[in-house]
Amino acid sequence: MTGRRTMPAVLTRRSLLSLLGAGAMLQCSTILAGPARAEVAQPAEPTPPAAPEGQPFSFDSLTDEMRLSATKPHSAPAKAAGFFTNFSYDDYQSVQFDPTRAHWAGEKAGFHVHAFHLGWLFSEPVNLYEISEGKAYPIGFSTDDFLYYDRVKDRVPAHEPLPGVAGFRINAPLNRADMFDEVVAFLGASYFRALGRDNFYGLSARGLAIDTGLGQPEEFPRFSRFWLEKPADHALSVTLYASLESESCTGAYRFVIRPGAHTEIEVTARLFFRTEVQQVGIAPLTSMFLYSEKNRSSFDDYRPAVHDSDGLLIHRRDGDRIWRPLNNPVRLTESWLGEESPKAFGLMQRDRDFENYQDASAHYERRPSALVVPQGDWGRGAVRLVEIPTDLEVNDNIVAFWVPETKPVPGQMAEFSYRLIWGALTEDHLDDLAFVKETRAGEGGVSGVANAAGTRKFVVDFAGGMLADLPPNAVLEPVVNIQGGTIAVQTLSKIDGTDTWRLVLDVLPQPGATVEFVAHVAGFGRKLTETWIYQWVTK
Repeated sequence: MTGRRTMPAVLTRRSLLSLLGAGAMLQCSTILAGPARAEVAQPAEPTPPAAPEGQPFSFDSLTDEMRLSATKPHSAPAKAAGFFTNFSYDDYQSVQFDPTRAHWAGEKAGFHVHAFHLGWLFSEPVNLYEISEGKAYPIGFSTDDFLYYDRVKDRVPAHEPLPGVAGFRINAPLNRADMFDEVVAFLGASYFRALGRDNFYGLSARGLAIDTGLGQPEEFPRFSRFWLEKPADHALSVTLYASLESESCTGAYRFVIRPGAHTEIEVTARLFFRTEVQQVGIAPLTSMFLYSEKNRSSFDDYRPAVHDSDGLLIHRRDGDRIWRPLNNPVRLTESWLGEESPKAFGLMQRDRDFENYQDASAHYERRPSALVVPQGDWGRGAVRLVEIPTDLEVNDNIVAFWVPETKPVPGQMAEFSYRLIWGALTEDHLDDLAFVKETRAGEGGVSGVANAAGTRKFVVDFAGGMLADLPPNAVLEPVVNIQGGTIAVQTLSKIDGTDTWRLVLDVLPQPGATVEFVAHVAGFGRKLTETWIYQWVTK
């Protein structure tokens, strides 16, 4: 069925790209996981509009267009043809946007726009438009806008117009006032990534997820057109709009992007469904977790940990916080965390210490966290976490998104607004609740002696908050619930010379069970830590 493809057993950046045809993850020469390339601000004339007359544009008019489109059958996007059609991976790496041709460049510019070339796995063209004084003008691109190196430079016709682009990125003075660094990139299906100050690219966001991880063909909506609102001189934010299209859904999106130490993207999604879907995923995030202190024994690697994100964080409506450490399970697993109008949820990279990664190239300690902050009342639903086994760090094996309890009704608009915050995001460590600093696991029993087989030890460190200032002899209560196993040993103690309290659990699982944990520390009539939840999938 056109538009639907089966999700592979392991979600890899490259397998997703092949699934989507036009590409899914932001993997190309300019946005590999690592520092985004920067450009020196250079005045340049923008590419002139392809048409002298603009068309009236507004978010409401785009909404009306997508509402009407949802009443008609879906048409699969046409693949672009040209000299780039047979580009291989190596060919594609030899193409780069010419920074001197950046759209909006000039002495008063606050943002630059660069395009990604068609070719390799990116065969479905995306069209860009500029909004100026309420009218939209096509932004045309040609071979003059790109630099072609090595193996492809003799195969490229001069001055040839392109039928569209694969996507684009927006640059701004993120890290230095005199340099335009990459802030956000849209490339492949409805995928996009953003950076806070001093970040390396890591996890990705999507516009929408449909029937993800259900053991049936997944649908991948795509952003087919973007309208970029021309910013004022020295602007600190930029607004853009996008049309989303798939077999069973259309959508009108607005993005307001504010770069900074924490880059914020205000997202408004207006969705229209042609047909019923089994599951809609709002504000989906995709990341990678290979190993850490919990499962390092499975990897013969000099690096102590390898992951883009290490946990799922949920800020509940009542002020509680949930921390769910991520897994690389032995089989595909999922967790449904029921909530009502949560304050926020996201995939986080809490560990910011280089010593705990020792990767001087990938710099996992600088990967951004991404927090979804719902705007308005999202009602009842669940944060769904999907974890997929993998043995390679190039595989994105973690997916998290919001599933509303009430499914969208075909023919009616479903609107969701939220703020996406990208960056180090360490402020949740500063309130009254202690946070989960680390989760470790290993063979159960007492170190240095022979132990009975079968138990596994889980060590949870809580740090910060009011708990940090309590003396070691404080009367505290570890509140622990477990399903699928029994607790053989349980202790709670303060680590000398630190603000950290350590909860230790030796657990005996039931045969073949998936063991579920929920724990926090209480004392003096109040809860003192966020809630640690965990899932142990036994072999």
